[in-house]
Amino acid sequence: MAETRKKLAEIDPVWSQIRDESEQAVQEEPLLGGLIHSSVLHHETLECALAYRCAMKLASGEMSEQLIREICDAAYRDMPSLAQDARADIAAVYDRDPACHRFLQPLLFFKGFQAIQAYRVAHWLWQKGRRDMAYFFQMRISETFGVDIHPAARIGRGIMIDHAHSIVIGETAVVGDNVSMLHSVTLGGTGKEEEDRHPKIADGVLIGAGAKVLGNIRIGECSRVAAGSVVLHDVPPKTTVAGVPAKVVGEAGCAQPSVTMNQILKDAT
Repeated sequence: MAETRKKLAEIDPVWSQIRDESEQAVQEEPLLGGLIHSSVLHHETLECALAYRCAMKLASGEMSEQLIREICDAAYRDMPSLAQDARADIAAVYDRDPACHRFLQPLLFFKGFQAIQAYRVAHWLWQKGRRDMAYFFQMRISETFGVDIHPAARIGRGIMIDHAHSIVIGETAVVGDNVSMLHSVTLGGTGKEEEDRHPKIADGVLIGAGAKVLGNIRIGECSRVAAGSVVLHDVPPKTTVAGVPAKVVGEAGCAQPSVTMNQILKDAT
């Protein structure tokens, strides 16, 4: 058994780490034993654990846990990249959120991570032409997590949404890899036209709390959007924008702002 666990750890170090942390957590807090066993230790793979967790959070009187889990299981079987994206998201949260001390925490407790994983299944449904079921997932994600992501939006991997309250991401929005955003961020449109109308967020961007990015504009790679800003025009790469309406106020300050999470303007007093 020890040899088997060692091989599994080499194949899937993220899942191995989560299982090890789960066993430790049960010892430290036995009252959580039922939750941790059902959510983690009962499952052989991260994919199974993600499907179970999504089903437990999104189930309601309108849709049973079993049906939602079957949908999630089908998504992970059909598109293995979904689980790889989840692993990258876990690593991103652990690396960037100072309140995250275990890989286990996003899976069990962090609604930003959970909402993104549920969105990924909804996006799979959308791509399969199952639009009504995708909308059902969007509705339940919004009701459960306070995060409203249109299932047609395209979101990369390595995403960290801190606190994740009142996040809105519109239908034609595109979010690149290794993006970080805080609560109350809106990636919205500027009218009711049905064409491409939402922002395109490049890789490595940091979007501060309460920022509104509106319209079919591009936020360049490794840029920063300061908290509370309203962005209505393209943002050049590796710059910082702030204000209402937002203007360029300087460079990004580092090579990877979404990783360092430094939100202080250089000339702030």
